[in-house]
Amino acid sequence: QVQLVESGGGLVQPGGSLRLSCAASGRIFMINPMGWYRQAPGKQRELVAVIVAGSNTNYADSVKGRFTISRDNAKNTVYLQMNSLKPEDTAVYYCHVNLWSGPGGGGMDYWGKGTLVTVSS
Repeated sequence: QVQLVESGGGLVQPGGSLRLSCAASGRIFMINPMGWYRQAPGKQRELVAVIVAGSNTNYADSVKGRFTISRDNAKNTVYLQMNSLKPEDTAVYYCHVNLWSGPGGGGMDYWGKGTLVTVSS
């Protein structure tokens, strides 16, 4: 059974930084891609950043230059370094992966339970 465990959320002042982590466990053959989404109150869930095999990354325009996504394949973990945080970054952040449990049959989508990031003075 696959599990995603997120950590690193919390309360931070505007201009501050946080680092989110998401570790996958269970029967894992391959994970690709790995990414982060967020959902602010009253809004739809949106893509924040995604990283595919190797180091290809894609970011929402609103976070470019401030957030950095990375992954540690040996630990099946994806990270989101968030700098220069703004109040509008306040949201629940969700980890998302497409995971293969074996060499055939394709991958399945998994979501973390979410971690709350609050940017406020």
